[in-house]
Amino acid sequence: MSFKAAAVQMCSGVDPAKNAAAMARLVREAAAQGATYVQTPEMTGMLQRDRAAARAVLADEAHDIIVKTGSELAVELGIHMHVGSTAIALADGKIANRGFLFGPDGRILNRYDKIHMFDVDLDNGESWRESAAYTAGSEARVLSLPFAEIGFAICYDVRFPALFRAQAMAGAEVMTVPAAFTKQTGEAHWEILLRARAIENGVFVIAAAQAGRHEDGRETFGHSMIIDPWGTVLASAGATGAAVIVAEIDPAAVKAAHDKIPNLRNGREFSVEKIAGAVAGGVAA
Repeated sequence: MSFKAAAVQMCSGVDPAKNAAAMARLVREAAAQGATYVQTPEMTGMLQRDRAAARAVLADEAHDIIVKTGSELAVELGIHMHVGSTAIALADGKIANRGFLFGPDGRILNRYDKIHMFDVDLDNGESWRESAAYTAGSEARVLSLPFAEIGFAICYDVRFPALFRAQAMAGAEVMTVPAAFTKQTGEAHWEILLRARAIENGVFVIAAAQAGRHEDGRETFGHSMIIDPWGTVLASAGATGAAVIVAEIDPAAVKAAHDKIPNLRNGREFSVEKIAGAVAGGVAA
């Protein structure tokens, strides 16, 4: 059956309570537009580059205000509520970049810890070492819901197509990519990566993003998107500011895409052999 999905775009600051209130306002707006599945961005609860300051306000899962608010909103609005991710304090002193999907009864139906850590040095001088503070996840998930099979990813995961192919092979019809893409990388690759993951797997992609200049000084790309299995952008937000985008998701379109281009069925096992190129005095055997 088809359903209406929403991606909530935010500009999260350093105060989890304020971010929870902003999330609640936007999620209620999405539900008022008829959305029964609502997704928020990566790091909904806090974007804070000062790790000492972040640790001072982090909570474990049982006491996290974003987890509590997400569960309450699911019950209040009778929706499937997907907190794209938030920072969760772990017992060993590290942090999980963890997403949650709540059912309409408020129960956690799925947790997903971001697998691929954003450890990069960009041309504009930005340097990120996510692995210095966060514990990487190790388990991909596909969740069976009454209306669709849902796969999970977070931000940098989108650059690892094997994760998406594995979920597609496991039956995922909708891939979720909540994110806090940097402005530089977003301008270069955000849309093309999301559309590629949709096209090569014949699935819907829903990607709620952080957007604009944040309190901690970073700038994120925005442009939250919902994309269909043929790669068509069904809905898109702007570069800055809070927003709600909504689109109709019909899982039958996934089957139609797979029938037209059955690459999931046509894939074959193969080996890779590395061979030498030309050498002085002749050609390598």
